[in-house]
Amino acid sequence: MTWPSARTAVAGVIGDPVEHSLSPVLHNAAFAALGLDWAYVAFPVPAGRGQEAVAATADLGIRGLSVTMPHKAPAARACQRLSPVAERLGVANTVTNIDGVLVGDSTDGPGFIDSLAEQGWSPTGKRCLVLGAGGAARAVVLALAEAGAARVDVVARRPEQALAAAALAGPVGGLGAAEGAEEADLIVNATPVGMTSDGLPFGLDAKRLGPGQLVADLIYAPAVTPLTAAARERGALPLNGVGMLIHQAARQFRAWTGQDAPVEAMSAAVLAELGRRAGRVARFSQPR
Repeated sequence: MTWPSARTAVAGVIGDPVEHSLSPVLHNAAFAALGLDWAYVAFPVPAGRGQEAVAATADLGIRGLSVTMPHKAPAARACQRLSPVAERLGVANTVTNIDGVLVGDSTDGPGFIDSLAEQGWSPTGKRCLVLGAGGAARAVVLALAEAGAARVDVVARRPEQALAAAALAGPVGGLGAAEGAEEADLIVNATPVGMTSDGLPFGLDAKRLGPGQLVADLIYAPAVTPLTAAARERGALPLNGVGMLIHQAARQFRAWTGQDAPVEAMSAAVLAELGRRAGRVARFSQPR
């Protein structure tokens, strides 16, 4: 029998743009590792069409969707049921088709907590500083609070944005400042600063970093950002966004298939792909 066939279960990712997504690499590696008759593809869906695209998955028999920007809020509106986390955040990055009923969830925050656990680190009783107040930051704030953090402070350009994100943490949430970084056990960069530019988010002084801290950057390409480089130099433990990327996908895989994800296979596949892309960029950037 040829593969894929009419019996092959289909999952995919929607976004705009979506060509750069690593989700097909992650999920197809997982399906292959467990010998599942599944296939995962990328669906480019223009901004403004996300809700309709998600709703159509029930009729098309698509078993699961990963959802990236700008469709996470529309995806939540298209679902008949939401997990408590997706309901609180008002977004869904994961849609599971259960006999025609679309169930939305947000695995970003729990995936981040899983990536910390992989390092042997727990937020319980810890002081956390989150830099940024966008969608990823909000997911992390909620997850840290639910994991038992003693304090979750948020830094944003506008205080009202920071306070709105911090409110997700309930009584342990509050307005933070980059100047207070030395008091934090965990610092999380949930901004794009460092992806294509030098410098640290919100003018953070690298001298405020030091031993005993975990400094996490949700950026995974480049693998080393100015923030994680500064953290290592100052004796803090640096962590990039690869672990969160893998573990949020692993939770999606479990929701769709009912099986534990082969995290090692997923990790090997995504690291190989990131290395390939980095090598391609390096070749293209060589002087001619």
